[in-house]
Amino acid sequence: MKATDKKVALEMRGAHNAMKYCSQCGGPVTLKLPEGDDRLRYVCEACRVIHYQNPKMVVGCIAQWESEILLCRRAITPCIGKWTLPAGYLENGESVQEGARREAYEEAQAVVVELQPFALLNLSFISQIYFMFRGRLPRREFAPGPESLETRLFREQDIPWDDIAFPVIAETLKLFYSDLPGGNFSFHLKDVHQDKNLILC
Repeated sequence: MKATDKKVALEMRGAHNAMKYCSQCGGPVTLKLPEGDDRLRYVCEACRVIHYQNPKMVVGCIAQWESEILLCRRAITPCIGKWTLPAGYLENGESVQEGARREAYEEAQAVVVELQPFALLNLSFISQIYFMFRGRLPRREFAPGPESLETRLFREQDIPWDDIAFPVIAETLKLFYSDLPGGNFSFHLKDVHQDKNLILC
């Protein structure tokens, strides 16, 4: 393999966010292959710190009230005005369950109980992992949070499929409704592959 071909292959494998300066000393960083490593990393030219970039974890839940589920209409970019499940980035110091509950409350002012792991979806091409739960609304109480324009309960036949914010959310809903008729919910492990419409709304 030529050196240029190897570099391209390593860049594709590394899937890193652009970085210009070291967060330790402020010096310039260079993308290079550290000794003993198998992928490119940003390395500070001044203090020699190697910056490791890792995937982002997104957590969320399908919150049920009887035969309906809770969706939020987004008030922020991307996909303003589109519908989604309450979900967002996991914060430092919290478990995936705590993160899913927090996101439900932040986006929909909803308390969710009896969380059960439902699906883990890998979006390797953008270095994201979605961990989705099923949960129950103990009360029919919810309202838009700061990141939502509207919150509503939907029956399956009323899901606004053409206005779902992200294909990974649509995939989660499809998995849920494929399990629902028998009431036997599996834990799903799925790779979501790159699609030109994945990020665009």
